[in-house]
Amino acid sequence: MSVEQAYNNWAGQYDHDPNKTRDLDARATRETLKRYAFDTVLELGCGTGKNTRFLLEKAERVTGLDFSEEMLNQARIKITDSRVQFIKADLTQAWEVADGLVDLVTASLVLEHIENLDHIFEQTYGKLTRSGYFFISELHPFKQYSGSKARFDSPGGIQEPEAYVHHLSDYLNASEKNGFGLLELKEWFDEETENKLPRLISFVFQKQ
Repeated sequence: MSVEQAYNNWAGQYDHDPNKTRDLDARATRETLKRYAFDTVLELGCGTGKNTRFLLEKAERVTGLDFSEEMLNQARIKITDSRVQFIKADLTQAWEVADGLVDLVTASLVLEHIENLDHIFEQTYGKLTRSGYFFISELHPFKQYSGSKARFDSPGGIQEPEAYVHHLSDYLNASEKNGFGLLELKEWFDEETENKLPRLISFVFQKQ
């Protein structure tokens, strides 16, 4: 199923369904980015605004991009702050955002739906200010190898958006190729399964 269609269908229940991946991503985002200073943010795959509220605690301006108009509608209902703008965008195409104006680009639980990581890193490099940060929080490759992917229950059965497996080397190679240095890499575990597979992986890259 296409990413846009699946997330349009998921939008109304996304914030309310039990979702360990969503909740752990929110914790990973807060715990990582609280240590960094940034004024302007481009949020890729902002969805219903699950991380936007936190970003607005630190930033003066946030622009959220997402494939799904219905997810964005949920975000607009929840967050009416004049410092945020939500825009429907196909992240696999050129982003209609001015170059060189944001201190931070975030990508949370969206890159599994994008085949070409080089495009994401290339676009991100152009949008960032000098020495700007790129934060990624995604389903861990180990979880992907075991068959995990974004999915949700609907009245018509389980729906699965289109997804791609990205290896750890894919992220590192794409970052180096497109002019980034790695500042942080961390694996995130569910509290009750800390000795099992990590659920998420996060990176902080910096524009060189």
